Amino acid sequence: MERTYLKINPADNVAVAIAPLKSGDTLDVDGQRIVLKTDVPAGHKVTLKDLAEGEDIIKYGYPIGHALRPVPQGTWICEQDIKTNLAGLLDYTYQPVDASLDIPAEHRTFKGYRRKNGEVGVRNEIWIIPTVGCVNGIVNQLAEALRQETNGVGVDAIVAFPHNYGCSQLGDDHKNTKKILRDMVLHPNAGAVLVVGLGCENNQPDVFQQFVGDYDEERVKFLVAQKVDDEFETGMALLRDLYDKCTTDTRTDIPLSELRVGLKCGGSDGFSGITANPLLGMFSDYLVAQGGTTVLTEVPEMFGAETILMNRCKTPELFEQTVRLVNDFKEYFLSHGEPVGENPSPGNKAGGISTLEEKALGCTQKCGKSYVTGVMGYGERLQTKGLNLLSAPGNDLVAATALASCGCHLVLFTTGRGTPFGTYVPTMKVSTNSGLAARKPGWIDFNAGVIVEDEPMAVTCARFTDYVIRVASGEYVNNEKKGYREIAIFKTGVTL
Repeated sequence: MERTYLKINPADNVAVAIAPLKSGDTLDVDGQRIVLKTDVPAGHKVTLKDLAEGEDIIKYGYPIGHALRPVPQGTWICEQDIKTNLAGLLDYTYQPVDASLDIPAEHRTFKGYRRKNGEVGVRNEIWIIPTVGCVNGIVNQLAEALRQETNGVGVDAIVAFPHNYGCSQLGDDHKNTKKILRDMVLHPNAGAVLVVGLGCENNQPDVFQQFVGDYDEERVKFLVAQKVDDEFETGMALLRDLYDKCTTDTRTDIPLSELRVGLKCGGSDGFSGITANPLLGMFSDYLVAQGGTTVLTEVPEMFGAETILMNRCKTPELFEQTVRLVNDFKEYFLSHGEPVGENPSPGNKAGGISTLEEKALGCTQKCGKSYVTGVMGYGERLQTKGLNLLSAPGNDLVAATALASCGCHLVLFTTGRGTPFGTYVPTMKVSTNSGLAARKPGWIDFNAGVIVEDEPMAVTCARFTDYVIRVASGEYVNNEKKGYREIAIFKTGVTL
């Protein structure tokens, strides 16, 4: 018989409808016969017992909020019936757990580009990066001209990355812009970079050049538009030289231990915590066990599940850094008069996600069960292998840009609603349900919906791992095929 519901954890007092359920349908749950009193959309929750007003709703074995009113057994329960338990800043106690992994090393490889400084890239692209939004038109024109002139032969892509910032910014905003642009210049997925400045911006090109630090001067060039007579001809001359150098690069065998992968979700639904996110968690554990690196971000979407991550921290120092990571973001919310527990996405609610805790408990499954070995601030670059936590908001493009900027070679992005976007590294979309994969084959790269259609998670993960390795070795994902490549920089303060 086709499975119509799933009780995720034995402690849960709700189940998730796998297919649409009708009033009058009968569920047999733990030997109990439950007759539905309402219709229940796919991905949404149905009560397994009578719930009193104020009683906690348990999913994944944890509270996801409490009932705003009495809710009878066998009833659809959604965001209108549930209120978050989240509040403001909290004190946390370190209660470490054993997060050891029993996964054998397989010594697998992928085909990547070994750079002069020893780092590895999974793409060999030419990037044109503006220091300020005033030159966006120039960088777009240069990229298009080089594509037309070369037909892109010999490199994986030629891309300009316009943005709105680099001038009229103060404080942290100015620092954030410099950090993200520096991280892009140094990213090993770029075989060559042309940095284009105007000359009078806050992000002064000569100061920014020093801020970048050590870089390969043969592969990174700077152009200040106000200092040359013809910025287009000067830029094209620099790009032709960079292009000639890039076309000599070749892929070689790279140990999987050098792969760095970002973990992200967006447009979640009730299946996210059942299919795609646990799939990424299993993959994350596998990659970490091979000596590789994964990075989890979206700090606001850790609220309600943060203690799970805190207690997996390898050391007390990492625990304290994670506490600061979470409470600093809560203070950011509160300083703007926003509630800590707000779930801002209508798409999440329509997909069956009722509270931020519910989103968080599904979201954190993307990072599996391994130890946390590193914690990074926004714009910082990876220093430690294994599972890392990164400070960034939940916004899809801002968070994905931050993941790329810390050094991730690609971003794995789970979604129950679908999205076409991509950041400046390959952005692989993993659907939570098969219907989305069938409707949007031009968006979705891998379908995890088969997991509720009785394909064992381990089988799906083996297929997924093979696919990730193919992508790391050069196979394009949909955002690359369609040229959907953007960046977004976190902004918190005043614009002059």
